[in-house]
Amino acid sequence: MKKKKEGKIEKGFLVLLGITHTDTREQADYLVKKLCNLRIFEDKNEKMNLALKDIGGELLIISQFTLYGNCSSGNRPSFIEAAKPEQAKKLYEYFCSQCAKNDIKVETGIFGANMQVSLVNDGPVTIIIEK
Repeated sequence: MKKKKEGKIEKGFLVLLGITHTDTREQADYLVKKLCNLRIFEDKNEKMNLALKDIGGELLIISQFTLYGNCSSGNRPSFIEAAKPEQAKKLYEYFCSQCAKNDIKVETGIFGANMQVSLVNDGPVTIIIEK
């Protein structure tokens, strides 16, 4: 059986979005602003100076509760800090919609699904953004 592709982008960011039970829309707004204006693409002088809008970039946003897996005790992660699905889905959808309001193409995965996500990493840039 052929697997269906839900979201696909060419050049841009793969965003793994972890949501904890204390996260708010205000924090999401901060992250959207930071993400959409983050200047990490090279300009003509090979300096990290361009943002998504400057290059016609896109976003693939995947909900990833396992980012809140706590492995500090024992050998099995605890996900107690991750938001419950009902809360997380609302904030995830809000985050995606706010990104789209910045005139950036936004693709998503399926919230809560077991997905195979592929990435071709163009350069050594992986950044954690938190508020």
